[in-house]
Amino acid sequence: MGRNTRKRRTPLATKAIAASAALALGGGGLIWANFYASAHESDNQSWGGNQTKAATAQVATISCPDVGQKLTNVPAQARTEVAGELANLDRQITDAYQRLATTRDAQARDASFVQNSILQPLQDRRKAILDRIRLEITRVGGTAPSSLDTLATCTAQNANQTTAGGQQQNGGQQQGGQQQGGQQQNGGQQQGGQQQNGGQQGQNGQQGNIGGQAGNGPVAADFVDITKVQANVKAKPRAGRNASTGSFTTRCGVNANKNHNTDNVIVAPGVANGAHHLHDYVGNQKVNAFSSNQTFLQAATSCQNQSDLSSYYWPVVRVQDGTQDFDQNADGGGKEGNVGRILTPVQAQIKYVGSPRSKVVSMPQFLRIITGDAKTTTNGLANANAHWSCTGFENKVQLTTQYPICPQGSKVVRTFAFQSCWDGQNVDSANHRTHVAFADANGNCQNGFKAIPQLTMRLVYNITPPTIQNGQVKNAYAVDGFPEQLHKAATDHDDFISVTKNGLANKIANCVNRGQNCS
Repeated sequence: MGRNTRKRRTPLATKAIAASAALALGGGGLIWANFYASAHESDNQSWGGNQTKAATAQVATISCPDVGQKLTNVPAQARTEVAGELANLDRQITDAYQRLATTRDAQARDASFVQNSILQPLQDRRKAILDRIRLEITRVGGTAPSSLDTLATCTAQNANQTTAGGQQQNGGQQQGGQQQGGQQQNGGQQQGGQQQNGGQQGQNGQQGNIGGQAGNGPVAADFVDITKVQANVKAKPRAGRNASTGSFTTRCGVNANKNHNTDNVIVAPGVANGAHHLHDYVGNQKVNAFSSNQTFLQAATSCQNQSDLSSYYWPVVRVQDGTQDFDQNADGGGKEGNVGRILTPVQAQIKYVGSPRSKVVSMPQFLRIITGDAKTTTNGLANANAHWSCTGFENKVQLTTQYPICPQGSKVVRTFAFQSCWDGQNVDSANHRTHVAFADANGNCQNGFKAIPQLTMRLVYNITPPTIQNGQVKNAYAVDGFPEQLHKAATDHDDFISVTKNGLANKIANCVNRGQNCS
């Protein structure tokens, strides 16, 4: 969906983009080696069997500071250009990770290869873009963070340094502010705990990878048998005298019409493939990198309530069973390590609920909210808001850093509870976070923020349970993501743009405030 073009940039920006593209092999295309069998397997063995183990010291991924999250005070006049430069940073990381994934032999021969041939050139290219971000901010009278220069340096992470599985702490769903499900701890198991699906013999020796059908995850430690996880769901805050106890359900389908693209109009407006992974879209049917508020108002909607033109979109889930989908040779798909068969949810419930402490105000038109963090593998879990469970277990166990292996007859469930406090002024912010917030543990909005109807989403999937054999996961499933994020469960996230007509936003708030259940 959308045009495969980028908005016009300055000559300086064009030079930097060309420099960034020089990192990519094969003329800029991301060429992924799918290691279906190791040297110790027969040619006809299916994907997911026993495979040669990679070296424990192997560099798993590249960790770069998330510049966008540091930019909390970008003047409105500079945000479009800054967003474009942030997208360039993402592209640089993608290119550098691709080089990391396709030079395993060179890395094995030269201990300094990663630093000298990947990280140092990446740092130099990042510095050029950070300088342009500073210029864009100061050009319109803003002040760039003094620490901007320190964000150029990226580091290599070994397999046992990336966050993955482990014990879930404080895992229940909450409407309140410790993010839906509270703070998650990294826990004991690390991504590299069970060693990764190993490589394929080449002329120059063994070329390893980090597990998964495309060599970038997931691994066995990213999965857990949900029947063996202790209950971790906390009780919701008790409703106070002024609580808004109603709900409003909007039925927008499951994206059966396969409305997909790899853009993200919130984070990277005007940039094709700005997400580097594929999204499902329900609700508004005309959302891509080049959409505007006016575009949204003129679009059709998949919602039964034709006054709901909001956009609800999330990264797709794929089963890595050796098959490929329509985008196996496309940006954001197989060219960037997002491989396997795309699954359509069998259910997608979208519901707005109230506050346990107060009445809510209507959502403003064009409010944008992102919940969760697509880069938790390198950012850590501070903004994680992924919740994975199984039907029959949702009120007992919610997982953030692992995917559940569900028992026979149970379905996989992804749930999201968006930020429910709004600053009362802005429909977006420079880092797409500070204009909204989670309520505190008691359900109160802080710092003068106002309670708004809380958007909740529940996505249900039919997935044949993966199996773990000899430390390897067979027929894994995973959420799409940036290639360097290794398909970790914690990277799950959800995006929303509020677009309504005929007074629907007020109807939702009034229904919730009156304690009614509407649709």
